Amino acid sequence: MDNYNNTRLIKAMKTTTLGLSINFLLAVFKFYAGIIGMSKAIIADAIHTLSDITTDIVVILGLRMVNKPIDKTHDYGHGKFETLITTMIALALLYVGIRIFDIGVFNVTKAIKGNLPPPAWIAFYAAVVSFITKECLYRYTLKVGGKINSQAIVANAWHHRSDAFSSLATMLGIAGAIVLGKFWRILDPISAILVSFLIIKIGISILLGSVNELLETSLSEEIEKRIMDIIVNTPGVKSSHNMKTRRIGNTIAVDIHINVDSNLNIVSAHDISTTVEKRIRDVFGKNTFVSIHLEPS
Repeated sequence: MDNYNNTRLIKAMKTTTLGLSINFLLAVFKFYAGIIGMSKAIIADAIHTLSDITTDIVVILGLRMVNKPIDKTHDYGHGKFETLITTMIALALLYVGIRIFDIGVFNVTKAIKGNLPPPAWIAFYAAVVSFITKECLYRYTLKVGGKINSQAIVANAWHHRSDAFSSLATMLGIAGAIVLGKFWRILDPISAILVSFLIIKIGISILLGSVNELLETSLSEEIEKRIMDIIVNTPGVKSSHNMKTRRIGNTIAVDIHINVDSNLNIVSAHDISTTVEKRIRDVFGKNTFVSIHLEPS
């Protein structure tokens, strides 16, 4: 493993392990507060945090595969494992969202029948602590994910953010249920339902992005234009065409045909090709896969 990938792995593992530890403590605290405080919303929130623990473990295991060097069975590296991890996180979010919705609807029915006990202040305090902690963890994880260009870490950051939103909605619902009286106890499970919609939305958004990558969708027009600008502005390149692009985990692959002066010898033509490769990698990372087909102009 080269120094870049080794540093990337260390930062990703450190961030995810921190998140795992915090999620474990929060889940225990919220389950305790939910049971003692008789709050269905905070228990649903605790279930969401448990899903964070699961995805943290998946990320930790998967990142070791992502950073394995190219081998005989993976000519383009193991970057797709990162896409697979992201897909699993998205599916976990969808499951949690649907489960929380189911629990919320059940408890709304109980509230309408007058069988839902009022939540206690400890549940509210647990939601406050969870919101502040998970929002901070989201910002930290997102920052690291952006720096090391990791889809899985960014997706995990959004999982933290969804938990923060979950805690915020739970906090407001519990406060309303306590302060406004018996009729308003329904706010507790309603807040859980609203949280479920948010989680499902985030899960679908992440899932669509990772599925597109698994289906080898081309890079965006904006990125392809940047690549083309780099190529045509390289000295010696007359024109270029037939560009094909795709994403492989945290890196990209580019296949392109370039036209050079037909009077050039093979060494000079090859030097131009090498310059194009270097310029693309300088912008998109040294692990970028670049395949160039030379054609006489």
